[in-house]
Amino acid sequence: MSANAISTPMEFKNYKVFRYTLAGRPLVVETGKLAGLANGSCLVRYGETAILCCATASVRPRDGIDFLPLSVDFEERMYAAGKIPGGYLKREGKPSEKAVLTARVIDRPIRPLFPKDLRNDVALSLTVMSVDPDCSPEITAMIGASIALSISDIPWNGPIGGALVGLVDGKLVINPNAEQAKKSDLQLTVAASAEKVVMIEAGANEVDDQTMYDAIMLAHREIKDLLVFVNAIIDEIGKPKFEYPSCELDHDMFDEIFAFAEADLKVALDTDDKNVRDARVAPIYDAIVEKFSEKYEGLAGQMDELLYKMQKKIVRAWLLNDKKRVDGRRMDQIRPLGAEVGLLPRTHGSGLFTRGQTQVMTVATLGTLGEAQMLDGIDSETSKRYMHHYNMPGFSTGEAKSSRSPGRREIGHGALAERSLVPVLPSEEEFPYAIRLVSDVVSSNGSTSQGSVCGSTLALMDAGVPIKAPVAGISCGLITAEDGSWDVMMDIQGLEDFYGDMDFKVAGTHKGITSIQMDLKVDGLTPEIIKAALEMTHKGRDYIIDEVILKAIDAPRAEVSKYAPKMTTMKIDPDKIREVIGKGGSVIQKIVAESGAKVDIEDDGTIRIAAVNGESAAIAKAAIDAIVFEPVVGTVYTGTVTGIKEFGAFVEYAPGKEGMVHISKIAKTRIDKVEDVLKLGDVVKVKYMGLDKKGRMDFSIKDALD
Repeated sequence: MSANAISTPMEFKNYKVFRYTLAGRPLVVETGKLAGLANGSCLVRYGETAILCCATASVRPRDGIDFLPLSVDFEERMYAAGKIPGGYLKREGKPSEKAVLTARVIDRPIRPLFPKDLRNDVALSLTVMSVDPDCSPEITAMIGASIALSISDIPWNGPIGGALVGLVDGKLVINPNAEQAKKSDLQLTVAASAEKVVMIEAGANEVDDQTMYDAIMLAHREIKDLLVFVNAIIDEIGKPKFEYPSCELDHDMFDEIFAFAEADLKVALDTDDKNVRDARVAPIYDAIVEKFSEKYEGLAGQMDELLYKMQKKIVRAWLLNDKKRVDGRRMDQIRPLGAEVGLLPRTHGSGLFTRGQTQVMTVATLGTLGEAQMLDGIDSETSKRYMHHYNMPGFSTGEAKSSRSPGRREIGHGALAERSLVPVLPSEEEFPYAIRLVSDVVSSNGSTSQGSVCGSTLALMDAGVPIKAPVAGISCGLITAEDGSWDVMMDIQGLEDFYGDMDFKVAGTHKGITSIQMDLKVDGLTPEIIKAALEMTHKGRDYIIDEVILKAIDAPRAEVSKYAPKMTTMKIDPDKIREVIGKGGSVIQKIVAESGAKVDIEDDGTIRIAAVNGESAAIAKAAIDAIVFEPVVGTVYTGTVTGIKEFGAFVEYAPGKEGMVHISKIAKTRIDKVEDVLKLGDVVKVKYMGLDKKGRMDFSIKDALD
């Protein structure tokens, strides 16, 4: 082969480039060049952010399942930000928390738009190859995922688009750049079709309901324009959707079994106690299997889906037709509530929040700022001082299963509670602690994430964290009919979450919203539904704050727990940091060992000392003071004679600090020998005269006598 043949560039017959301007920055979609074996793929560039988006599906459906096996993976490549991964292996490992959260944000709006009876495996792989801080990888990946699915042959009822909204200096901004994002009071992510909003995720600095609503509507208008561009791509290169065997239940079988079990199921479901309900349903399950297993082959493998759909039909009919909830509440009524603090004696702060059969125990732990979490990701964030972790063990739902490492759901719920509380936390200067909250769900019957928010407020106040205002969280559900009618309901429990159409979670203070997370099972929300949900959740969180949280603890405790570290802050000259640390850390290690305190030193000379008692902190501070002490010219100090030479005496004028007094400056009259006036151990007053001609510190006893 000739050299010319080797260097000839390859031609891609199906290569196409589509261009659009999104929020003033170029959005470029390239297809037909990369990942040609995927069902659908595209390289999406937004500014200098580049993400390869690939959608693939299995040829045949998976047997024995009653759900869509969809996976969404947001894969961060560290080279995208010009970084080498930390750690020993120096390669990407498990997804970062931020990658997991981004995958969830993309999964939630995409999943409801698949056919309900599709059982083929579907995988979305979104690989971040380049990151522009001004152009969000999250939104770029969401748009790319929608395009990859839409142009593929995979059955899907898209497309959707996504947009970010910030609130900068009181003005709403679409897709804020990095500088705007830093000072924004709102971080809102919206996904939508041309007709409806399908996903909302928000963190906010106590933003009022109207501003939040306006931001959502602004995002939807931007997305509508974007989807005109996306639909043009689909029209030009979209593939016909493949046919698949429907895995829907047999309608005749369902109708016959439902008629048999309807009356008993209505009795079983009509209770506010999950244990009672489960106990009533169990014999109905057995009766169906016994009566119909011979007539309908494979019934046992379909029973879970069959039972789910029968209960769903009953619950939805109650809600739509009778405005009846399974526990007898009104549509705007919250379950019985309870709150306690200080349950655990040795922890720094604890709170138990109860809503119906949902109980969440949250525990607060305070540490030094050096214990903040270090982050290794593709963005500029390198650490965070506030961490929130959520756990939901099997016993909380009455299931016998072993504990496992946190999954995507646990990570997502922890992040949601964390986002809800960040706006009310004191600054590092006001409260120089790292803060970790752990929410353990000890009983679950719906809305555990918002129970974690309420429990967190209790735990923080019990720990003496001076939060700006209490935060409460509440969820709002939705039920829709085929004729387009709908109704919202306050505080959904488990069944209403399973069989309803929406879980609209809002957390906030009296003043405004701090977080939103919306999950849907329908094709989207109208503006009227969004406004009704915001109004209902506002009333709910106001009630919880006033009638529950503030009655359990009316203000943060005046002091942190006696078991929490006490913080002392001091400032030194940055040039002295090396002296405090010592060679190989020898000096600081000695201070820590002798005092029992923890010492954190920042580059600007700020030193924070953490100790369980004041004595330990005082010892550490005195040791550091001695190292960095510098005498002031003209000031008199009391010191101890530590050395005598022919030419003068050495005096320790501060702990560990010695100065020399020349023989001519020991007494007002001439002396022949230093020993005639001074001896080792004498306590004398010395005056600091400044530096002598050779740059040495000059002290005088005779001048101190004046």
